[in-house]
Amino acid sequence: MTPVTERDASAKARLDAALASIEPDVASAIDDLAQMVAVDTSFPPGDGYATFADLMERLLQPLGFAARRVAVPEALWRTKSGRAHGERVNLIARAANGCPVCGLYFHTDTVPAASDWRRPPFSLTRDGNELYGLGAADMKGSIAAALLALRAARKHGVRLAYDPMLLLCTDEEGGLYPGIRYLAEQGMLEGHILNFNGGAVPRIWAGCFGSFNLSIRLHGRAAHAGDLGQGVNAVEAALPLMNALADLKARVAERRSALPPPPHLEGRPLAASLTIAAAHGGSSGSAVPALFELLVNRRYPPDESFEAALAEIEELVNRKAREAGLCCDIELVGHLAPVSDPTGPHWPRWQAALSLGFGYAAAEFSAWGSSTASDFGWVQKAGMQEFLLGGLGRPGRNVHAAEEHTTVTDLVALAKSILAYLAADFCHNILPEADRSAT
Repeated sequence: MTPVTERDASAKARLDAALASIEPDVASAIDDLAQMVAVDTSFPPGDGYATFADLMERLLQPLGFAARRVAVPEALWRTKSGRAHGERVNLIARAANGCPVCGLYFHTDTVPAASDWRRPPFSLTRDGNELYGLGAADMKGSIAAALLALRAARKHGVRLAYDPMLLLCTDEEGGLYPGIRYLAEQGMLEGHILNFNGGAVPRIWAGCFGSFNLSIRLHGRAAHAGDLGQGVNAVEAALPLMNALADLKARVAERRSALPPPPHLEGRPLAASLTIAAAHGGSSGSAVPALFELLVNRRYPPDESFEAALAEIEELVNRKAREAGLCCDIELVGHLAPVSDPTGPHWPRWQAALSLGFGYAAAEFSAWGSSTASDFGWVQKAGMQEFLLGGLGRPGRNVHAAEEHTTVTDLVALAKSILAYLAADFCHNILPEADRSAT
């Protein structure tokens, strides 16, 4: 047995002190989260990214991080019918100490605030252990947890096994060209990546579905509502198409995925889906509406073809539009590629870190996929395969809905997990880079 040196004992004591300091210092993370929630980064439109980057640079500067802004070129993300506007500012913030790089990924956008919020969505509200606000769980709370971990490491002089590189990225919530895709295709990613777009659950990520959004514009002919037969009512003429999409929805739902399902499905398989996510048409009771707009979301598993799924919808829409005498425009306004099995050599260390932070037993972990989508399918297509998943989502946390929230308890647990994973004096025996250097 290798003797424990005085230096080793001192390093371990610093790590223990840093871990112990996280809960007493959680007020700083709650304050950070309040500032983040106050910045509206809703997508669409996604015009708050630059303001959010200003805030993050201010919060990271005392930690010694060098920040770099990378904007996705407008030609890649702009769509004719989409509602996105504003500069797509991604922030890469890195602390360089000569160690292998570990990316910490966060998307900075949220969905738009739902209409039925009872609390103010852009103001963090604490109710006992619960923290309410748009993005509190998905995923600004995870950023706050990471900052809490990094402050503890710096304050107590914890040696790090990895140089953390924060990746604060745009347009995950359904954009045409997510920021992490652009960073991957430009060769700006290094090492391996912790992706915090997951949940506070003992999950081994087995992959996830892809997702795309289609904007469908059906053109009729405007007329006075009293001049019967003079116009072509785009809303009424679209009813057969709506019914056909509902029929297709039922057929799509019969397509099962080979991904292992999450525990809450109790053995039922994951299935593809089609959703009519938005419908708009008309503006006045005295006018025949000349335009009807639909937004359709389609989710498809890794074992289904994007091209085939897209073509199926396009064929149906074009056929039904012709039958109704309508002109039709179809535009792809958002696309996230599916993620295939992303596990790799770093998983055992992350599992041990999650166990330390959240108290999970090894037997609680299981591998499962989901029909939620991730922008990391594009990162896999760019050549990087291994990603680790964590985060603050849980059933009942209302992610993407009114009263979204996380808890102080989970904020502390995730911060401890991140600190442990990055620390050189945590689990020496499951540090893949050390194994490679030994050989």
